[in-house]
Amino acid sequence: MPSHQHDLVIIGAGPGGYAAAFLAADLGLNVTLIDEETTPGGVCLYRGCIPSKALLHVAKVLSDAKAAKNFGVEFPSPKINLDQVRSWKKDVVAKLTGGLGQLCRQRKINFLQGRASFVSSNSLKVQRANGPTETLNFEHGIIATGSRPAALPNLPPNSPRILDSTSALEVADIPESLLVVGGGYIGLELGTVYAELGSRVSVVEMTSGLLPGTDRDLAEILTKRLKGLFAGIWLNAKVIKMEEAPKAMKVTIQEENRKETQKEFQKVLVSVGRRPNTEGLDLKNTKVERDGRGFIKVNGQRRTTDPALYAIGDVAGEPMLAHKASHEGRVAVEAIAGHKTAFEPNAIPAVVFTDPEIAWCGLTETEAARQNRSVKVVKFPWAASGRAITLDRTDGLTKLMIDPQTERILGVAIAGVGAGELIAEGVLAVEMGSLASDVKLSIHPHPTLSETVMESAESFFGQSTHIYKPRPQ
Repeated sequence: MPSHQHDLVIIGAGPGGYAAAFLAADLGLNVTLIDEETTPGGVCLYRGCIPSKALLHVAKVLSDAKAAKNFGVEFPSPKINLDQVRSWKKDVVAKLTGGLGQLCRQRKINFLQGRASFVSSNSLKVQRANGPTETLNFEHGIIATGSRPAALPNLPPNSPRILDSTSALEVADIPESLLVVGGGYIGLELGTVYAELGSRVSVVEMTSGLLPGTDRDLAEILTKRLKGLFAGIWLNAKVIKMEEAPKAMKVTIQEENRKETQKEFQKVLVSVGRRPNTEGLDLKNTKVERDGRGFIKVNGQRRTTDPALYAIGDVAGEPMLAHKASHEGRVAVEAIAGHKTAFEPNAIPAVVFTDPEIAWCGLTETEAARQNRSVKVVKFPWAASGRAITLDRTDGLTKLMIDPQTERILGVAIAGVGAGELIAEGVLAVEMGSLASDVKLSIHPHPTLSETVMESAESFFGQSTHIYKPRPQ
């Protein structure tokens, strides 16, 4: 059992872990990066963000082909080569993971494939994937082990008809019918993929609306479109029983009035959230503490209650987003390097990659109401956008949350095609403390969807060119 000394050891090579490792190496630290996969990438790249977006692109092409008849272009029914779809997705993942492996080697990072657990606050045991157990002694450690899909209790064990977000991305087949349990962003993204590929998709959600916690005016835009795409949407309902039938899964759904409905589905996708990966790390051998939900407690520099250890990404709390993890990783490394730093973002963007996309950053209208905070909400409907009309996609909305006293932009939210790209301007506006007049006076190109951000700011002053809404006196 050989032993080595390292400046920094990072457990988990997802977007948080590899971003931290790369910056640490750039700053001259001796870095070891540990992961169970053969190359960096983590859940996001192997089993999450990237493969799902590859499949969503396939779904969008199918959707656009059907919609083209609205402006005089008709295609024959598409033929789906599922083997080639899977191959395309795998190639995308392989290119990106291969590139990260190359960057790891260029930076001379010691990458170990294996499973790590703590012996003490400054020592790790690594069970190598293809080799002996190794002990690593280190000065600082970063825990970046991510999260995994949460499961429902009392499910039929080992049923091939029950999918989670990981197995659903394999697209082993296109079931005739699919029930998505959970109306959050993961379930809706994957439900969209399967619906466009040919499945009759239904969704059951415990709360009163899809995308719980999201501003209702944004969620309703998506819900309206999904009602035409999905076979059924149950709200204020829950699955109380699942049992195997000869050719399907028999599901009992209890609705708000306690009425019970039984339906059969060829496959069921369980998408009810994610849980932090802290089991198996032997944190009991350190001073690291967790909260009641299993997240590791951290301070502004992402340092845990153990002075030698930091935690970033999904294990360090919500929101569970790859870009949040990456920035936390950089903050942790800067702190380790002795820099004056803290993780204090004003705007962490969130994107739901459905069609239409939904994106927001900073203060949301829902949060403002919950905090009883006074904000001026200004909206620009995409029905008044020339670019949206040329795309035949007027089902969009851009809105700004503005402090009525200072006129500072506190939040931005967008529903519509490409919202995930457009939201970056909102992030910059919130982080830079921009005023509504700053955005109003920034000339946006015409005709573009980005103009909707400018015109939202103009409407705060009652001066939007393409909508008439005078400012209240």
